[in-house]
Order: sequence, then C-alpha cells, then structure tokens
Amino acid sequence: MTQTIPQPLNEMQLEILQLFNREMSEEDMLAIKRFIVRYFAQKAIGAANQKWDENAWTVEDEERLLNLHERTPYHR
Repeated sequence: MTQTIPQPLNEMQLEILQLFNREMSEEDMLAIKRFIVRYFAQKAIGAANQKWDENAWTVEDEERLLNLHERTPYHR
C-alpha cells in the first residue's frame, strides 16, 4: 500500500511561486497584487449577485439587510 504525503502547498501555489522565481520590480509586484485582488472581488460580487437573484431580493430587503445588527454578544 502506497501512502502519499500531503504537500504543504497545492499546485496553484507552486505555480505562483515559479512565476515569482525571478527579479521583479515593485511596480510589477503591485500590479499583480491588484490583479489578484480584483479577480477575487469580482468573484465575490458575482456570488453576491447570484444569491440576490436566487432570493429575488428587493431594495427594501437591501435596506433591511444593511441595518441588521447580528453581532455576537461578548460576556465579560
């Protein structure tokens, strides 16, 4: 029976490390960071829009959701 040892990094992380395995200007690094942040922000917006459509929420629902205060009470 062969047992595989899990790697601490997945394939995508290894691919990104290979990309950064060269000299890079601060400007290029910042541009790549912005690109990654924009990508995940667009995914989050898409997921939120899909949820909105699935639930057929209205502007009134939006106002109600924005005014919710569902915080966990902290006990001293």
